[in-house]
Amino acid sequence: MTLSRRHFLAASTAPAILSASPLRAQTKPKVSYAYLLDPAYDAVVWAIKNGKVRSNLIDVEATGLLIPQLLQVTSTKQYDVVMTAVIGVPAAVARGLELRILSAALHTSPVGEGAGVWVKKGSPITSPSALKGRTLGSYGLRSTGYMYVREAIRLKFGLNMALEGGDVRQVEVQAPNLPAALATGQVDAATLIHSQAWRAMQSGDFVNICETNAILNERYGPLVSAVNVSYPDRLAQRAEHIIEFNRMLKASVTYALSNRDEVFGAIAKQANIDRGFLDWWFDKTTRVPAVFGDEHAKAVQTGWNIGRELGMVASVPDVRAYTWDKTLRS
Repeated sequence: MTLSRRHFLAASTAPAILSASPLRAQTKPKVSYAYLLDPAYDAVVWAIKNGKVRSNLIDVEATGLLIPQLLQVTSTKQYDVVMTAVIGVPAAVARGLELRILSAALHTSPVGEGAGVWVKKGSPITSPSALKGRTLGSYGLRSTGYMYVREAIRLKFGLNMALEGGDVRQVEVQAPNLPAALATGQVDAATLIHSQAWRAMQSGDFVNICETNAILNERYGPLVSAVNVSYPDRLAQRAEHIIEFNRMLKASVTYALSNRDEVFGAIAKQANIDRGFLDWWFDKTTRVPAVFGDEHAKAVQTGWNIGRELGMVASVPDVRAYTWDKTLRS
């Protein structure tokens, strides 16, 4: 079932005459937000879209987009706030695009599930160490999430995970096609997206041979894979509005986690997914801080350093220089 991806704000215009002067309908300014198109993040913004979290100052228009669209709108500044990959910030700086971090959008759970390496049931591959000379499929070779998978395999199993000339042949497969590619032997192993991993756990058709987030948690602590960002000029012009957006997003996360039956039930029905997926996602794979404290800054800086070591970016800045000074800290 297709979810409604855009929240349209209703504005009534009822012209009236008083002392020969027209009264104009009062509308609040809008803050537009582009986030990753995913049922779990639909749950994050559900309270905003459904009027459970309101503001007297602004209206928020939240739109779910696919990763290529998010990359495009980040460059065009089409939205006031955009959810983007952690590694995308220094990459944007290198292109001359200034971004400022408002909050951590995706923060690995201490449990460490959700970033497994999967093989077909009955496969002779029982450890990532056996991937040398074999093919590993990914939803996005240059994504932050897959960058972390590469780092975990490098750390734990000693493989050269360079995208070119490494020990493992790494190929990009469109996310919806990953399970079929694994089932038919087009790839020997694959990194499934969260909804696919949930279905794999339920079906038993695939076997998880390694939880890479657990490896990284032990070495670095939970890492941040996505952040919400805006632009210096937009922040200078609309600081009060963006401060209010940050408050509303945090309140929306709190509402979702405090009202799971209402929110998760609605999303599961609309997206035609198992309600248990949302509980698993929030409890065992991912946190949505919607703030940016010292813990998150350290995790982002670590992610940037990993990206430099793996050749994703040539250099990394100090995260403090690219964090908005008015963002929520806790």
